[in-house]
Amino acid sequence: MQRPHPPLEARHRPSGLNSRFAGDGLPFADYVARSREMLALAHARLGSSEAERRVAGNAPFALAPSNGQHGTGKPFRRGVLLVHGLTDSPYFMRHLAAFFAENGFRVMAILLPGHGSQPGDLRDIAWREWTRAVAYGAECLAGEADEVYLAGYSAGATLSLCHSLTDARVRGLFLFSPALKISPRAAYANLHKLYSWLLPSAAWLEIKPDADLYKFESFPKNAAAQMQALIRELDGRLPDIPVFAAASADDVTVDAGATLAFMARTPHPASRLMLYTTTPDDPPAGFAPERLELVDSDMPQRRILGSAHTAIVLPPDDAHYGENGTYCNCAHYFPYDMERYMACQMHPEQAWQGELTEGNLEGRVLRRLMYNPNFAALEVSLRRFIEELA
Repeated sequence: MQRPHPPLEARHRPSGLNSRFAGDGLPFADYVARSREMLALAHARLGSSEAERRVAGNAPFALAPSNGQHGTGKPFRRGVLLVHGLTDSPYFMRHLAAFFAENGFRVMAILLPGHGSQPGDLRDIAWREWTRAVAYGAECLAGEADEVYLAGYSAGATLSLCHSLTDARVRGLFLFSPALKISPRAAYANLHKLYSWLLPSAAWLEIKPDADLYKFESFPKNAAAQMQALIRELDGRLPDIPVFAAASADDVTVDAGATLAFMARTPHPASRLMLYTTTPDDPPAGFAPERLELVDSDMPQRRILGSAHTAIVLPPDDAHYGENGTYCNCAHYFPYDMERYMACQMHPEQAWQGELTEGNLEGRVLRRLMYNPNFAALEVSLRRFIEELA
């Protein structure tokens, strides 16, 4: 039996501002400005707290390289487009953006339609609106850089891979917690449209407090259905370009086995996989040693039980999601175990952290890990991969 949801609120309705991509034909700076205006209006209508911080963290952005080489007739030799994940925002890509800029890349980060404003905007979104945004970003980047690279987190990784299969200008991919396979039930997620007019909450997989500034906690079924359609579009195709991937073996959002299978099959010899695992002495089959890096993610001395889908792209010193950050991911307890929800929120230093596996949740208060304790090692591996690019 499905457990009853909390009541829907204004944020669970579409804003009317953010279900289509609206950047076509705009210079990137104008697209950023228009996106910020849309976000400001959406959050003003909702009466959101900390509206300025929400706009700043959810907005698309661009960075110039600190030491990049000039291109041939273009300002930059290399550029990278950053694409955030489903229900997330460009905030999640900020630290990677700084890393790429420090390593000679022109950086552009887009905001996917349906994101950053209110979770209701994902109720009516279509996945091709996301691909339009990625195509626009790649076109803007190609106008400024000789070499185009794509870097995506979760659904953003899927979108980056999808675009690379049809754009010969893309020279390489950086995939973080890639969503290459999700739960089979996502294929049937849009069945709610047959009856949600009778019971509006039936359109939602999760109705949560949405306490985070830069990520929706509520999750509509349509978002899952659109992800399933996007993954089907890949149809098992492989890019013949260098691919760097980083993933958690404990991931409960996406199928880590699909990432392993994909990376084992990628044909380019420069491709590399960084796998966070609690069993680093048991490497997966199918990888040459030079193509696989195992990172021990079990850190009981820090009350960390392993890595998580949400933990790869953010460092420990992130002010919002980091080790001493202002946000605690406890929404998995709401509203069904309010005692643990409040304990997680009020005494985060006493909670364990890790992925939301059954074993991790059993018998303890668990915060979903939102940062990568090994982020410095990730940067080292990324730098090594970049140095090997032609």
